[in-house]
Amino acid sequence: MTDDIWTSHNKSFLGMTAHWIDPSTFVRGHAALACKRVRGRHTYDVTGNEIEQVHLAYGLNSKVTATVTDNGSNFIKAFRMFQKSDSDEESEEDEEVTFTDVEQTLSTESKGQFSLPPHLRCASHTLNLIFHDVEKWLQANEEKFIHRSATSKCSAMWTKANRSSVASELVDNFFKKKLIVPVSTRWNSFHDALSRITDIPLAELNTVCTQFGIKCFTDREYLFLKEYCIVLKPLTVALDILQGEENCYFGILLPTLEILMSRTLALQDELKLTASLPDVIVKAIKVHFSSMMDNKEALLAAVTLPKFKLRWIRGEEKKDMVRAMLTTECRGLSLEDQQPAQDHKNPADSTDDFFSFEEDDCTYSAETEVMEYLKSAGSELGVLSQFPRIKAISLRYNTATPSSAPVERLFSLGNLVLTPRRNRLSSERFERLTLMRYNNFFKNNTAK
Repeated sequence: MTDDIWTSHNKSFLGMTAHWIDPSTFVRGHAALACKRVRGRHTYDVTGNEIEQVHLAYGLNSKVTATVTDNGSNFIKAFRMFQKSDSDEESEEDEEVTFTDVEQTLSTESKGQFSLPPHLRCASHTLNLIFHDVEKWLQANEEKFIHRSATSKCSAMWTKANRSSVASELVDNFFKKKLIVPVSTRWNSFHDALSRITDIPLAELNTVCTQFGIKCFTDREYLFLKEYCIVLKPLTVALDILQGEENCYFGILLPTLEILMSRTLALQDELKLTASLPDVIVKAIKVHFSSMMDNKEALLAAVTLPKFKLRWIRGEEKKDMVRAMLTTECRGLSLEDQQPAQDHKNPADSTDDFFSFEEDDCTYSAETEVMEYLKSAGSELGVLSQFPRIKAISLRYNTATPSSAPVERLFSLGNLVLTPRRNRLSSERFERLTLMRYNNFFKNNTAK
């Protein structure tokens, strides 16, 4: 599940999308469940209650493996206060069966007595926080004056090209492409806008600056912008990967972060003005994702994706730890619904029948399955069909998406519905129209 709250035309709406994986085809499925009006303050208890009501309406209370939200304090506190703990689940198993009036239970207000599924923080939103750390470093660094002067000249160019059709045509005719104007809510658009400027040779860039009446870029400013774009390029690629939907699974998170850190540090030797920036980025990643680096669910999700397995893990000690973790998880699975591996034996004689002993199939089979899986050559999800336990673990931990981007796409469609001319739509009608747009969009894309 992905959840978020959106405000438009002085109205607030709770958006919720569901995501699943078909166990036979491994195809990712999507559906928008709600875009309902939320009245009053968005406190943690109101937020938690609204989420619970949607779960009840669709009968999802025990089916949601995780819910992904941004880092908003209301969501974080709601899930911290109302998330069901493991001890609660164990106590429920020991309790005696009691009969209750379902109608009375459903009609009575929960008064905070409800439970929410496990909570995951949006990875793309967390990466945005890293960009803020980068900005703080740039403001305090010895090259801060170059940073300010270079970005102010870029801003002047964007303003000129965006507000004047003559200036826009001049840029288009001179460079054969338009300048990208950054969006305040998407920091990667700032990187893309700077990259478009640094793709232009300095001499040609300054020619346009002269015609715009803007101060020309110095060699040092131009070099700074070049290095800035180079250092942040891996971060923008990682963000695009984590904001995917069709082939994006929770297990992609940790390998993406590991590759992001290694590629960022590898750039250090070719930098002059921003040589310490890669260290700042890597440190920020470790701080903001500290709770995820050794998270059991995140590790199992990554290792059960055939594309990654143990390849992304650095250090034999950690590889052994994750391998043991996966084996333990496999042992804990019930074999009732699993197809036993084919065991080719020669026909036994009467003597062999006499000396028959009970084999420890569970331990042997779990360890063997993990060993065979890690040695297998395939990288597609279909490979998991050969390893029933690994497949069950992968489906459990990889169903969640690493970011809440899907629900943000729901709100983008909501903007197309709630136009100024249609701002008098009832909340119920707006929700129906928005859900129809979202679900029909994915239905058509799947059909293609």
